[in-house]
Amino acid sequence: MGKSLLIVESPTKVNTLKKIVGKDFIIKASVGHLKDLPKKKLGVDVDNGFAPEYITIRGKGKILQELKTAAKKCDMIYLAPDPDREGEAIAHHIGNEVARFTKGKIFRVTFNEITKKAVLDSLKNPTELNNNLVNAQQARRILDRLVGYKISPILWKKVHRGLSAGRVQSVALRIVCEREREIQAFKPKEYWSITLDLEGSQKPKFQAKLFKIGDDKVEISNRAEVDVILKDLEGSELVLDDIVKKERKRNPSAPFITSTLQQEASRKLSFSPKKTMMLAQRLYEGISIGKKGTVGLITYMRTDSVRLSDQALNDVREYIPEKYGKEFLPEKPNSYKSKKSAQEAHEAIRPTDVRLEPNLIKDNLEKDMYRLYQLIWSRFVSCQMVPAILDTTQFDIKTGKYLFRSNGSVLKFAGFMKVYVESQDDEKSEESKPQGKGDDRLLPALNKGEILKTNEILPEQHFTQPPPRFSEAMLVKELEEKGVGRPSTYAATISVIKDRDYIQNIERRLQPVELGFMINDLLVEYFPDIMTTEFTANMENQLDDIEGGKLEWVEALKTFYAPFKVDLEKAEEKMKDFKAQVEETDEVCEKCNQPMIIKWGRFGKFMACSGYPDCKNTRDLGDKGGADNGSKTDEVEGNCEKCDSPLIVKRGRFGKFIACSNYPECKFTKAIGLGIKCPEENCKGEIAARRSKKGRTFYGCTKYPDCKFTSWDKPIGEACPECKNPYMVEKWKKNEDPSILCPSCGFKKTDAAA
Repeated sequence: MGKSLLIVESPTKVNTLKKIVGKDFIIKASVGHLKDLPKKKLGVDVDNGFAPEYITIRGKGKILQELKTAAKKCDMIYLAPDPDREGEAIAHHIGNEVARFTKGKIFRVTFNEITKKAVLDSLKNPTELNNNLVNAQQARRILDRLVGYKISPILWKKVHRGLSAGRVQSVALRIVCEREREIQAFKPKEYWSITLDLEGSQKPKFQAKLFKIGDDKVEISNRAEVDVILKDLEGSELVLDDIVKKERKRNPSAPFITSTLQQEASRKLSFSPKKTMMLAQRLYEGISIGKKGTVGLITYMRTDSVRLSDQALNDVREYIPEKYGKEFLPEKPNSYKSKKSAQEAHEAIRPTDVRLEPNLIKDNLEKDMYRLYQLIWSRFVSCQMVPAILDTTQFDIKTGKYLFRSNGSVLKFAGFMKVYVESQDDEKSEESKPQGKGDDRLLPALNKGEILKTNEILPEQHFTQPPPRFSEAMLVKELEEKGVGRPSTYAATISVIKDRDYIQNIERRLQPVELGFMINDLLVEYFPDIMTTEFTANMENQLDDIEGGKLEWVEALKTFYAPFKVDLEKAEEKMKDFKAQVEETDEVCEKCNQPMIIKWGRFGKFMACSGYPDCKNTRDLGDKGGADNGSKTDEVEGNCEKCDSPLIVKRGRFGKFIACSNYPECKFTKAIGLGIKCPEENCKGEIAARRSKKGRTFYGCTKYPDCKFTSWDKPIGEACPECKNPYMVEKWKKNEDPSILCPSCGFKKTDAAA
């Protein structure tokens, strides 16, 4: 019998799979998609049933030829890209290309984890390609292409070249902009709380907060009302009127899905969704673990299902009593419910082997990879443990019509909390937080009816707070709850609106810039349907229906395109031309003495010389003489190298940069470094992000022009394990997770379709 060909997406998987399938298999990697729509034109025949024009992606011709050559030598071909829509589409395109070069059979195989059992079971039970999955991916791809390639040119024409719109990204931008406008419109209201510092017959001292006045919840709106209450409390006798003791259970959280992993990694580890997915991809594809060789450590990380396999449940139920004791194991496995649209063929994100404890393989993992694995492992183990038990105590203290309340709790039995405790976002406004709850603490052992001593009365003024800005974790949660996007798109969506400079991340909170507001307002005005969360969620449901065989993909596109075409024509005709719009200023060009004007560019407003094109002088709108438009500048550590004035961070036409606060007397500027040393020999500079004149981001040395190092791809401070090149670069492609590539030898750490 001849050899079989196994085709996967990522080169990293090849080594992991070789030791599993043995010498009877040739294993090749497609390195993501091989076919896609052309970059330089629409590539969709709208008048001919939305027929797509697929071409071989630039640079993938050699890989495709290698697959064809390998196919000629093999009797059986197994297509094993990732188990999702994108993976099915990749398998479909590969299958079409290699079918002409082999007489053997072509099968589809999928595995949610790269373990010996999962891989061999999949090869023993191969399937056919799922055309419904392929059609769903194709419909999604064409939808995104129509929105992006039809709207973006209008923005180029009316505002500035290089701007973009997208079916999901623009709705995400709208969510961030609307939250910011809520914050701007918010009017704080004054309110007060009154807390007593009390002492009973037993220690410790404790505090109680005013909870009710008569039968009414406390609402104290000004100091005058406080003074009335304080006068009533003078010399009053405080009685411990009631003691309520309860046993409260706290249940463990479900195992991770993509969205909850991104949220928790953001809260606990301060990872961006993009970074989380990059690290999870590597854990899934395989890490070298000493004598064990290359091992896939977690299951597939793009999932919305909380399902766990019977084998995984059996393994963890054996492990828990061995490690922690029988009292930590529930009588039967804990079950969790996935949302309706979840792909139940997938599993939750979990370790492939629960006995590979994080501390046992810590030395084999990079620091951040270890932290993420520890998070996934702990969440999985804890989800199959018994609840935590807390003893709670509530004191109700009365004097006249005033009721004060104090709550305390003590952990009676740790249960799942011995392994893991979920963190929370602070998403509530201060006024919406319950009165009288306090922090969990131990209250003294007192008796009902005791007279309490008041050590101090503590009135405190507060003001209601606006809703918080979204963190990346909170935005992922919002997108998921509103049905915008799918597990594979959350990280890419947030990255796009950040990279386009529509929003900025300030103190780990997302805030739209002026350009982001403007683009959002234009899109909401002229494309009201596609800019709603309801429309975007409905489109996702239609894609699910296509995947389930309930809807024809062409019909879905026809239904979408008819009203969209009307909106396009209206926008083309009536959208305001910001390119032609200029604002006069009192400023004079320092180069030619002609008046300076304010214009719109790709990164918002900027000042330019009215003598253009004879004079091409431009400057940041925040510079002296220009309206700063309310923008803020942040001081940074260090002083100016020329005049010793403090340095500040400013935003110009080409992004953020460090400048002297003494401008225009001192025009010193420098790029903001990434914290990565320049790889050039004997150079003491560091790498910084810059923008070309066409607005494209590139990376160069802060010692330019003395050092000429540049890279279009973002460098990372990690040496190549193959050729020892001092740095590698991050590759980021649409619909694919990031990968790490050595620019010298081509070594690639990870690559997968998103």
